Amino acid sequence: MLEELSISGLGVLENASAEFGPGFTVLTGETGAGKTMVVTSLHLLSGGRADASRVRTGHAKAVVEGRFRISDESPVIAEVLESTGAEADDDESLIAMRTVGSDGRSRAHLGGRSVPVGVLGQVTTSMLTIHGQNDQLRLLRPDQQRAALDRFAGAAVDAELAAYRGARSRWIQLADELAQRRANVFELAQEADRLRFAVRELDAVDPQPGEDDALTATIKRLTDLETVRAAGAQGHALLSGDGEGGAGVISDLGQVRTLLGSSGDAGLEELVPRVQEALAVVTDLASDLSDILGALPEDAAELDQLLVRQGELKTLTRKYAPDIDGVRQWWEQARERLAEIDHPAESIDELAASVDAAADEVVARAGALRDLRVQAAEKLAARVTEELGGLAMGDAALRVTVVPDVCDDETERGDGVAPAVSPAQRRTVTVAGRRCHVGAHGADIVEFALVPHADAAPLPIAKSASGGELSRVMLALEVVLASPDGGSVMVFDEVDAGVGGRAAVEIGRRLARLARNHQVIVVTHLPQVAAFADHHVVIGKEEGGRTSTVATLSGDERVGELARMLAGMGNTETGRAHAEELLSMAQSDREQ
Repeated sequence: MLEELSISGLGVLENASAEFGPGFTVLTGETGAGKTMVVTSLHLLSGGRADASRVRTGHAKAVVEGRFRISDESPVIAEVLESTGAEADDDESLIAMRTVGSDGRSRAHLGGRSVPVGVLGQVTTSMLTIHGQNDQLRLLRPDQQRAALDRFAGAAVDAELAAYRGARSRWIQLADELAQRRANVFELAQEADRLRFAVRELDAVDPQPGEDDALTATIKRLTDLETVRAAGAQGHALLSGDGEGGAGVISDLGQVRTLLGSSGDAGLEELVPRVQEALAVVTDLASDLSDILGALPEDAAELDQLLVRQGELKTLTRKYAPDIDGVRQWWEQARERLAEIDHPAESIDELAASVDAAADEVVARAGALRDLRVQAAEKLAARVTEELGGLAMGDAALRVTVVPDVCDDETERGDGVAPAVSPAQRRTVTVAGRRCHVGAHGADIVEFALVPHADAAPLPIAKSASGGELSRVMLALEVVLASPDGGSVMVFDEVDAGVGGRAAVEIGRRLARLARNHQVIVVTHLPQVAAFADHHVVIGKEEGGRTSTVATLSGDERVGELARMLAGMGNTETGRAHAEELLSMAQSDREQ
């Protein structure tokens, strides 16, 4: 609920504030007094476009501040407060503020925190619904008519619409993939040929992990085979005594061990274990040298084979990766990619079948959605027609039609995308032999038509409804669509434009009915509407006409304002008598 609204530097309002209670509040005043500025301020709090020309001359900025009583059950508000760090006051009210500078810059604050304008609008629009003359014009658009029907249909359409969107999303994804596969069929074939050649080459060479480094070390040793053999043999001879020099290191260490062990001296005998260790090390070293010498090739033929192998590996590292380990990784990836391209489940024919099945699912979901809308359309039309009867349009009836959104080659649409080559890219499906456009909201066109009297043919409200009739149709829709749970703030800006007499009384009665479950704020020129309000706020001009004031009227003041609105009668006895009679009638009606 909106509890308080403060406005500074906006149009003719220099500094003004008003408190709003529950139920029905009406705003009245002479033409040009600034009633529209109140609605403009609420638009600003709802995240509407900031217009620097609205800033009052001589003011650096316009400031609008609203205090809302929030509901604990609102998940939107709770999420925004948590994410932004904004806080409600101790009395569970939330302050929203919007400033517009004379330079056009705009700022938004919520619960003591600076927030983006969009975030402010996200919170306030969850509580506040504004209906003005522009909203009446929006009702002429098919998308708004469809939205009104879906809102009336409720959870059943919401669930089916979600299922339809899921099916449509999968269909579009598969269709786009199919189009891409078909467009790239030659590129994929060339890629597969390249991969097969590479995999065959790698299979033939079969490089092993780290083979290039090990091969380089082996070749380096074999490049100077005789030098390596001579060094190894000479070293082995010195250790074992096989050469011309006689006894080797092993024999000499054996003699040292014998001499020390038989010396009879404790100090020398203590050295025997160390000599034994040295003898074991030298013996092992001689054995290792013998193994190395035995492994050396007798000639250079093996070296030639290793050089050939090294050349094969270098060919691979030039083509696929800097080293053999990288080559092996590329090899594995190439086999996986080749399997992906050649996998039967991913064939174009099977993918096309999946696209057709997904399109069938879209058609089925769109049909189920249409069935629900058709059922709801009949009920909505009957309910609104009943309301129109109470709004002095007793002979009029509303017709709500739901038909497939049929398109042909000249009129196919693509949801904002460029013309494409497939039905999915054009976002169309075939229903009963005809192409139908399938958008995010289904494959239906919803149209509201007005039948002015029993013998007349229904015509779209965009062509048949006058301004006054359109106002009453919109009000009848709001009465029908209003949630019985209540809790929202509904603002009507001159929704009664173009009507009068009995129709004005009925509009006031309907607005009062809405106010039983919602807070309703209405800007009006009609005393018949104003008389039904619980609270009456008047916006008047100060002397000179450059500044307006906002005041809440008491009982006697309210009679005077209603008298003014009754053809400008003012405080004459006749005017006040008429005003009192009108007010009494409206209040009696409200109590019934």
